[in-house]
Amino acid sequence: MFQRLRNVDPLIVLIIAAVLVAIVAPARGGFADLFDTLTNIAIALLFFLYGARLSPQEALSGLKNWKLHLTILVFTFVLYPIVGVALKPLESLTGTSLYLGILYLTLVPSTVQSSVAFTSIAKGNIAGAIVSASASNLLGVLFTPLLAMLLMGASGGIHVDSSVFIEIAILLLLPFAVGQLTRRWVKDFAKNKGTKVVDRGSIAMVVYAAFSKGMVDGIWSEISWLQLLFLVVFSAVLVAFMLWITRKLSSWLGFSRADTIAIEFCGSKKSLATGLPMASVIFASGEVSLGLLILPLMIYHQVQLMICSALAARYARAGAGD
Repeated sequence: MFQRLRNVDPLIVLIIAAVLVAIVAPARGGFADLFDTLTNIAIALLFFLYGARLSPQEALSGLKNWKLHLTILVFTFVLYPIVGVALKPLESLTGTSLYLGILYLTLVPSTVQSSVAFTSIAKGNIAGAIVSASASNLLGVLFTPLLAMLLMGASGGIHVDSSVFIEIAILLLLPFAVGQLTRRWVKDFAKNKGTKVVDRGSIAMVVYAAFSKGMVDGIWSEISWLQLLFLVVFSAVLVAFMLWITRKLSSWLGFSRADTIAIEFCGSKKSLATGLPMASVIFASGEVSLGLLILPLMIYHQVQLMICSALAARYARAGAGD
C-alpha cells in the first residue's frame, strides 16, 4: 500500500487539495479578483515554459510521419466531439451543466507528458507521440474554442464569441511564442524539474478558483453523490472505448505496432493542463458555473491516467504484442 501511495501522481494530490481548500476557505471578493489575476499569470508562465521546452528541430523531424499525426488529430478533434454530441441523451440523466462539461471534455486537446510517458513505457513511437501531442495542444488553442462556439454556444447559459480567440492568443499563444523565441537562453531552465511546480501549481490554481466560485454561488448543492459516481463510471467506459477504437482503427489502417501504441495513447487522452486554462477563458462570462463545467474533465483525467498506466505496463510486459 505504501508503494502504491508513493506512485500516486502529485497532480492528483494537488487537485484534491485545491478542491478541499476551496470547500473550507473559498476565495471571495477582492481576494478572488487578485487570485484570478495571479492564476492568469501562472497560466501564461506555464505556456511560456511549454514553448521553451519544445525543440523546433524535433518537431520538424517528427512531422515527416504526417499520417500518424493526422490520425491522432482526427481522433482528438473529430471523433471525440462526435461522441460528445452523440451523448446528448445523457443530459436528462446528468442535467444540462454536467452534460455540457462532458461535451467540453471531448473538445480539448490530448495530453503531452503522460501520452509520451505511456508511449515510452509501452515501447511505442516516442518521437511521433511527442510531435503529435504537442501539435494537438497547439492546434487545440484554435480548435477547442471553435468547437465550443459551434457545439456549445448559446446553449444552457453558455455564450462563446469571437473575442475568446483574442484572449486565448494573449494568454496562451503569445507566451508560447516568446518561449520559442527565447528558447536558446532559457531551455535548460525550462526543462529543470523544479519548473514542474508551475505545471502543477497553475492547474491547482485554476481548480481552486473554479471551485471557489462554485462554493460562493452555492452550486455544489445541485450535485448528488449519484451524479459523481456516474461520472466516474462513465469516464472509465469512455476511456476504455476510445482506447479500443483507436487501436482497432489504427491496426485496420495498417500502422505498425509502435505507431499504433502512439495513436492509442495520444488519440484517447484529454488534457487537464490545457483544458482548464482554456475553460477559464472560454466560459468566463457564462451563466453556468465553471466548476461544474470542468468537473467531468477533472474526473476523466484521473480515470484515464489510472487505466492507461495499467495498459502501458501490460504492453511493456507483453513485449512484441499484447
